[in-house]
Amino acid sequence: MTAAWVSGSGAHPPAGEWDGRPVGVVEVVDLNGLRDVEFGDTEDELTRRGILRSDIDACGPSLAGHDTTSPIFVDDRLVLLWLGDSTRTPHGITAGIPVAEVRARFPSAHELDAPQETYRFDGLLARQGDRAYLFLHDGRAVTRIIAGYADWAQRLFHEGHSPC
Repeated sequence: MTAAWVSGSGAHPPAGEWDGRPVGVVEVVDLNGLRDVEFGDTEDELTRRGILRSDIDACGPSLAGHDTTSPIFVDDRLVLLWLGDSTRTPHGITAGIPVAEVRARFPSAHELDAPQETYRFDGLLARQGDRAYLFLHDGRAVTRIIAGYADWAQRLFHEGHSPC
């Protein structure tokens, strides 16, 4: 099986703007993807539409208009999005929200324990069909959110990938 190709976040926008929107505007990711980016899209499709960029100084391609979100591709298909702090779920969950709120909004979320003696975070996997949110947390608050195909989110957790 092909290992996930993990890419990083891109350059920061000019002061006063974030992805062409005023600072403070939060982007929403659902289990289909982001605006103009869907799970299952190919690298070629996103490049042709001008969304996938490799011309900036980052650890891999980035998504135009989604500079803090890192795409993860497997076999040329978008399988996961490693979300930036300015992105939230439709349920209002962002990095920094208390874990208790995630558990309340996703009562059937599966607890994932980070391996002992590592610097990795524990997780909550909130699965809906073949898609999921993976909420990494420090026991108190969400530190990162990954969204996409559930099997790839769980694999990412167990293998310990990061966006760079």
